[in-house]
Amino acid sequence: MTPAQTPVAEGEVTLYIGGVHASRAPVVIKTLLGSCIAVCLHDPVAHVGGMNHFMLPYGADAQADGAARFGVHAMDRLIGETMKVGGDRRRFVAKVFGGAHVIGIRSAQGSVPAQNIEFVRQFLETEGFPVLNTDVGGEQPRHVHFHTDSGRAFVKRVAGSAQLVQREQRSMRTPPAYGDVTLFD
Repeated sequence: MTPAQTPVAEGEVTLYIGGVHASRAPVVIKTLLGSCIAVCLHDPVAHVGGMNHFMLPYGADAQADGAARFGVHAMDRLIGETMKVGGDRRRFVAKVFGGAHVIGIRSAQGSVPAQNIEFVRQFLETEGFPVLNTDVGGEQPRHVHFHTDSGRAFVKRVAGSAQLVQREQRSMRTPPAYGDVTLFD
C-alpha cells in the first residue's frame, strides 16, 4: 500500500493523487476527482481491473517518488499492475473520469483539465484500448467507484464542493517539488 492508496474496508480501496491499484479479487476502488483524471482498465474475460488517479499529463522521471502523479507514468503503472493480476492488454477496455474546472477559472484550451483530457484520449487511442465510457470536463468534482471484477463504474457529481476547491487552490499555491520545475505559480 502506498500513501496514495488507502484500504477503506475489506474489498475497498481509496485512491489519492498518484495512486494506482489493480486487483484479481473483487474490489471497489474509490476516488474523488476535480481537475485530475482517473482511468479504469478492465479485462472482461479475466474479470480483473484497476484504476489510477493522476494530476498532470507529463513530468518527473518514471522512477522518481510520486511519478504516478503524472499521466504518462500512471498509465504505464496501471497497465503493468493490471497485467500482473492476470489481465491481458489485448482485451483491456477503459473508462475515463475527471478533468473538471473546479476552481472557478474559466475553461481554456491549455488549462490543466483540458491537457489531462487530451492526454488520456490520445494515450488510450495510441494503445488501442477501446473507451467504453467517459465523464470528463464540466465544473463539478466527481466521486468514482469502480468494481474491478465486473468493470462497472459509478459516478456521482458533487455539487458545491467547497472543500475540493480549497484543496485544489492550496495545491496550486504550494506545488510539490519535482526537480527545478515549478508546476504552478
